[in-house]
Amino acid sequence: MVTFTNAKINLGLIVGNIRNDGYHNIETLFYPIKDLCDVLEVTLSTTTDTLTLSGLPIDCTINNNIITKTLTKIRENYKIPPLNIHLYKNIPMGAGLGGGSSNAAFLITTVNKLLNLNLNAQQMKEIALTIGADCPFFIENTPSLAYGIGEQLQPITLNLLQYNILVVKPNVHVSTAQAYKDVPISTNYTPIKNIVQQPIETWKNQLTNSFEHNIFTLHPQLQQIKQTLYNDGAIYASMSGSGSALYGIFNKDITQLIQHYNQQYNCTTYIAQHKM
Repeated sequence: MVTFTNAKINLGLIVGNIRNDGYHNIETLFYPIKDLCDVLEVTLSTTTDTLTLSGLPIDCTINNNIITKTLTKIRENYKIPPLNIHLYKNIPMGAGLGGGSSNAAFLITTVNKLLNLNLNAQQMKEIALTIGADCPFFIENTPSLAYGIGEQLQPITLNLLQYNILVVKPNVHVSTAQAYKDVPISTNYTPIKNIVQQPIETWKNQLTNSFEHNIFTLHPQLQQIKQTLYNDGAIYASMSGSGSALYGIFNKDITQLIQHYNQQYNCTTYIAQHKM
């Protein structure tokens, strides 16, 4: 069984107070971009589990990665036979695009279908949450407001089908720990739900990402790319998650921009038109 595990972008990301468990509360809107995908193939094995990887290099070992961790978690409660798994990696890592979380969530849904486990969405989300806070989002994979540490999801009607989304991934890696270090805490702000209900042309001065200030200070190139996206006609531009990918939402053809960004910023650029 083959499935395409898509990326996401964050429309706004507010970092709030620190919780008792040491994590920060956040508010964000996860939006799936289904033209930027990895490819996951799962079949039954006649012997033992196998995992093969191709595409972008993955900074892990065969025995220590999100795929094997997820399979182990599924097996804690369900009898799973040996599987052959192949992952073709296309979504860049350390980018704030949720590629690893998407791989984990889609492995859960694929195994559920392949083996007729009959798990409902809530049961699959519970498994996904043991892997990562944003993993549950990819189970239903629809635009959703996220609260808590990202696991409290509220579906929202939002359709950017008429726009083109340009994703720019520079050769910069931002760790989650680095992003959260000294991040400004927001206490008085307009809820993201209210902002995205307004015309997209109004988002620029209202829809913010708390991580941008510190990350842009550490990596000025990222701020330059965001400004260039606006200079090139983006209606809205932002860093996704804790970075380092940035995206611009355009209401025009953007294919001619790819070479420009790749050459000027030594980066990888994707057109990620969302398909409902």
